[in-house]
Amino acid sequence: MTLAWIYLIIAGLLEIGWPLGFKLSQTTSYRVVYILMAVVCMGLSGFFLWLAQRDIPIGTAYAVWTGIGAAGTFLIGLVVFHDPTSMMRILSFLLIVTGVIGLKISA
Repeated sequence: MTLAWIYLIIAGLLEIGWPLGFKLSQTTSYRVVYILMAVVCMGLSGFFLWLAQRDIPIGTAYAVWTGIGAAGTFLIGLVVFHDPTSMMRILSFLLIVTGVIGLKISA
């Protein structure tokens, strides 16, 4: 795995941080702290995406970045916030993961 892919994975994981920060700012008394967390995650996520795009095609990088963010946020929603589950939601999640893996394998 090249450094660009490591940057992209970091960017994707940071992409999970901003919706989590927004959600936590709505459900705890530490509103400002979690909003700041969201803003920092946004900035760092964008920076690492920028680094990754030097060596990974933009379409692949963007799709993997958003896929990691979407899938990770979905899982946190299920586990931490007890979001509703259904077969269609689980299948859709698996399609996102399959797409991300497919883009990595084909790059």
